[in-house]
Amino acid sequence: MLENRDYTLIIDKSGSMATQDQKGGRSRWFAAQESTLALASKCEQFDPDGITIYLFSGKFKRYENVTSSIVGQIFRENDPSGTTDLASVLKHATDDYLQRKAAGQTKANGETILVVTDGEPDDRKAVMKVIIEASRRIDKDEELAISFIQVGTDPQATRFLKVLDDELQSAGAKFDICDTITMEDMEDLSLSEVLLNAIND
Repeated sequence: MLENRDYTLIIDKSGSMATQDQKGGRSRWFAAQESTLALASKCEQFDPDGITIYLFSGKFKRYENVTSSIVGQIFRENDPSGTTDLASVLKHATDDYLQRKAAGQTKANGETILVVTDGEPDDRKAVMKVIIEASRRIDKDEELAISFIQVGTDPQATRFLKVLDDELQSAGAKFDICDTITMEDMEDLSLSEVLLNAIND
């Protein structure tokens, strides 16, 4: 399932990502860079044309065909600042998938969107609406997977991501396409296991 699939990574670069709560005084931003690099390297084995990366705070930037060799440069060009407008960037990523699907340009096994974030989004309802609407426009649940990976330990973020994982179908989603992974969950898993779980969930 990992092959013949596209991967999009959405990374939170809001101000709180500069917080140092990782072991050894490393910031959440540094942890995000490390996992992005590992993810890009892993995805290259399945998706040689590279992955799509978005960085977002109040606005977002999109980078296409990203391979592991340019991840460092992307992180050097960006610093954590601003708010957490997750709904806009998520809508752009899901709309992009649905437009490519309509044009027959998506890969046979669909797409996985991974969102690395540390806090609550500015507008929780808007985020839920984007995911519910995307779920209604796909034909089978495994074709589009959205995984939220929480960095840092914000309990409100954990609660919100849990809602996305467990309650969207009762709120009207056609399929359960969301999955949430905290840094604690990741401690025991390799990133490729996290990816596989995201796709198979």
